[in-house]
Amino acid sequence: MLTLAIIAFVSLPIITIFIQLFLGPGESWLHVVKNLLPDYTVNTVILIVGCTILTFLFGVSSAWIVSRYHFFMRQPLEWLLILPLAIPSYITAYAYAGFFDYGGTLELLLRVLNINPYKFDVMNIYGLIFVLSISLYPYVYISSRVVFRYQSSRLIEASKMLGASEFKTLLRIVLPLARPAIIGGLILVLMEVLNDYGAAKYYGVQTFTTGVFRAWFSLEEPSTAIYLSAILLVVVFLFIGLERWQRGAKKFTFSLKSEAKLSKLKVSKQSQFVLFIIVGFPVLLGFVLPFFQLLYWCVLTFSDVASAGFYPIALQSLGIAVSASFLTVIFAVFVLYFPKWNRIAILKQSSRIAVLGYAIPGAIIAIGVMIPLLSLDKLGIEIGKTYFDADIGFMINGTVFILIYAYIIRFLAVAFNPIEAGQLKLKNCLSESSRLLGKSPFKTFLNIEFPLLKPSLIGAFILVFVDVMKELPLTLILKPYHINTLAVKAYEFASDEMIMEAALPSLCIIATGIVPIILLNRLILK
Repeated sequence: MLTLAIIAFVSLPIITIFIQLFLGPGESWLHVVKNLLPDYTVNTVILIVGCTILTFLFGVSSAWIVSRYHFFMRQPLEWLLILPLAIPSYITAYAYAGFFDYGGTLELLLRVLNINPYKFDVMNIYGLIFVLSISLYPYVYISSRVVFRYQSSRLIEASKMLGASEFKTLLRIVLPLARPAIIGGLILVLMEVLNDYGAAKYYGVQTFTTGVFRAWFSLEEPSTAIYLSAILLVVVFLFIGLERWQRGAKKFTFSLKSEAKLSKLKVSKQSQFVLFIIVGFPVLLGFVLPFFQLLYWCVLTFSDVASAGFYPIALQSLGIAVSASFLTVIFAVFVLYFPKWNRIAILKQSSRIAVLGYAIPGAIIAIGVMIPLLSLDKLGIEIGKTYFDADIGFMINGTVFILIYAYIIRFLAVAFNPIEAGQLKLKNCLSESSRLLGKSPFKTFLNIEFPLLKPSLIGAFILVFVDVMKELPLTLILKPYHINTLAVKAYEFASDEMIMEAALPSLCIIATGIVPIILLNRLILK
């Protein structure tokens, strides 16, 4: 029963959207299909293709260079390449918009150097591709680096002995073996691109996600928003299914025990300089420039923004992120262990449903959560009036509980994957010995497995915490009126053309993300 309850808990948004499709679209659906849907489709496809190419180039090249070569500043750059994840893509978009704007930082620097200022227009779809790519390439970099660090050195040596060059070996041996990791990183990039709202809205690019918000808030037609959400959901699963179909029955394995760790090559000083430039370029664009742009704005506007009302927002954002992360880790443990303890064979694989949440953009999850809980609230109001002659109002919607519930569904897969990886490393003989000594599955988990899973649980908590602090579309739809977050506050400043004032909440989000990401890097190295 608990396993079935978890399945219902996680799959609620998808079931809701599926049922709502049979109720028909809103009155504006034909107008949307005729005038808006073509732009949504074309822009979304261009974003996906552009971001896929750039994140692949940035992520894979950086991962291979730091894994294969000795060069100046290699070790610092190895973890600095992860730091763009600490800056949400919409905040990077604000920073670059100000950096290239009229009277912006670039123009001031050029004037100081007595160079005629040149205007770079980034407020378009190509600027959006650039911003999203330099923000999201660490997903590809992290997944690729883990594989490259333990790539088969013997296979590469055999390729060299057969006369293949370093570049040909990379193309014919290394990249095909690393394909699952690279594709996994690119799929995460795809999810984030489809989930983006803040950057696309600020740059004026119409995508499916901005269309969902427009239908929900401007047209006031939830049914039209649901139809757009369904199309977006089909696109997500189509990409995942297409990759698995193309992979076919191929399997990719390597053994850490039988294969030598990839050795690093020493190159000339000129080559080291070139490698340093290639690897340092995404760090400069993805973290250094946006960070110092925000820092400059923060110095200028700190006294105006850091008022008495700002600190409660920071505390609210921190409290919501900690609560959501803690509960998400608990539910991830439930999802992993309840099917494992279940005697019903058909439910053994039900934990796979946990990965669906991260594949669904936040705006869709928000809609899928709000509609059934709104009906539940209305039922409670009717019962209160009928049987108790009391107007109890909304008990669920408009509260922080629905927001945390949506966060749990959205980021359950983020917590589930590292915990599952940690659990697979535990030897079965430990839990089996405990069971033979008469201990229940729960006591076995509490006394034997839980202490051994602590590193994985901490890693899962860190990952969810960083994602919750950055999440914008879901929070915009579901947050209560009396509660605000740093992400929403930065978005509100930018929407009101007070982009410099958005620097302080943006830097707070970055500060809360840098330390967890550094800890995450240490976990990867271990």
